Amino acid sequence: MRRRRHQRERGMSLLIVIVIVLLTMLMAVWAARTALFNELIVGNDADYQRTFEAAQALLQDAELDILGQNADGSVCQPSSADGKVCRRTASVWFVDEEKDIVGLLAVLEARPNVPCLQGICAKRTGKQDFWNDSALLAQMRADGVGARYGEFTGALKKDLSNPILQTTAAGQGGWYWVEVLPYASSGSGLITNLGGAAKLELNLNPAVVYRITAVAQGLKPSTQVVLQSTLARQKLKD
Repeated sequence: MRRRRHQRERGMSLLIVIVIVLLTMLMAVWAARTALFNELIVGNDADYQRTFEAAQALLQDAELDILGQNADGSVCQPSSADGKVCRRTASVWFVDEEKDIVGLLAVLEARPNVPCLQGICAKRTGKQDFWNDSALLAQMRADGVGARYGEFTGALKKDLSNPILQTTAAGQGGWYWVEVLPYASSGSGLITNLGGAAKLELNLNPAVVYRITAVAQGLKPSTQVVLQSTLARQKLKD
């Protein structure tokens, strides 16, 4: 009887050990899956933050391109090594006189597929959220259509820690486009000064407002950030 009871006790001990080992394995698997899930969340959030910062930098770069300035507010100085800087040898540029607007828009609207050239576009009349259309986005990101960070301002990519702004590979990195929107001082138009309580008096020459669209593609294919801003290049009255 003592021998049988001892055998039963050994059997129970073995069963308890097996159960404890199984529970330990389940806890280890759960901990590993939780750690992997947390790492995935942190990685996605880090990629989004990195992409968002790149889009913000592209907006600022586009504004400096429009204003013809450096980041410190000084006038953009052309580079003998790179003719694109300050748009010295560019096919299109941001004109300073009202009489030149018609010619600029004519060049842009004559472009095939999309009315954009070197980051400057005529007012978009088709699909507004082109970044949600893969085929249209590919046309917008093609060489000679969109503008890269520092391409026309001379901002140094090598000094940046953001890899999204550093890359120029096809389909990767970030781009910006600037739409030239006519401003109507009176009457009807996309952006107008209607008078009365809704006055939007802008001292513009030329009479245009610029809408900037920046699209940054994250290091992960699923990460994309789109930012837009509007810039009115006013002149001080004296």
